[in-house]
This record gives sequence, structure tokens and C-alpha cells, in this order.
Amino acid sequence: MVTGEVNIHREAIVWLTVRGPGGSKEDFEAILDTGFTGALTLPSDLISTLRLPFRRKGRALLADGSESVFNTYEATVMWDGQPRHISVDAADTDPLLGMALLYNHEVKIQVVIGGAVSIRSLIQA
Repeated sequence: MVTGEVNIHREAIVWLTVRGPGGSKEDFEAILDTGFTGALTLPSDLISTLRLPFRRKGRALLADGSESVFNTYEATVMWDGQPRHISVDAADTDPLLGMALLYNHEVKIQVVIGGAVSIRSLIQA
């Protein structure tokens, strides 16, 4: 199970660990964003620190109708106690956790400041 809490900005956050190919790792908070269909965004400075390998250019249509072009990298995230290889989109904002990583999981949020956030797999091991 992945856990977190609702912060003072009313954002559901969880704590994640991401590893780069050379064994470097970073722990950080990520905001759950159900409007983001990808797995994870990270700021370019964190991508550099982890030395994540570049994979391709990506494009997205944003909520305001504009198009965004970004770089996509590869990383390993510790997810539900297991390493999982994912695509990471570069975005110089707070890290966002999207629907690709949440797929096949149940999300529960107590929507109050300090409320519990839990993400549980729907697939029985």
C-alpha cells in the first residue's frame, strides 16, 4: 500500500522513492493528479540528479487547450513495495502522480487537512 496525506493546500500527496540507472535514489512527495494520464512528472533538476535516461519527446493537450512539448525519461519507482519501471515526464512543477501509475489501484482520500491518503492494489498477488 502507498500512503500519504492531504496537505494544507488540499492536495492529496504521497511519498515516493525513485531510482536512477546508476543506483542513485531520491525520496519526495508527489501530488495525485487524476487529470494527468501519464505515470509521473519530475522537475528537470531532479531528473538530472538521478541521471535518468532520455527516451523520447512527448506532447500533451493541456486543460486550457494549449499544447505542451516535453522530454520523457525512464526511471524505477518503488510502488506498493516493489520496483516498477515507468516513464517520467519532465515538468518544472511539483511532482505529479498520474493515472498510469494509479491504474488497477483503489485510491481513498480523507479530504481534510492532514487526512489519510491510501492507494491499494486491486490485483491480488
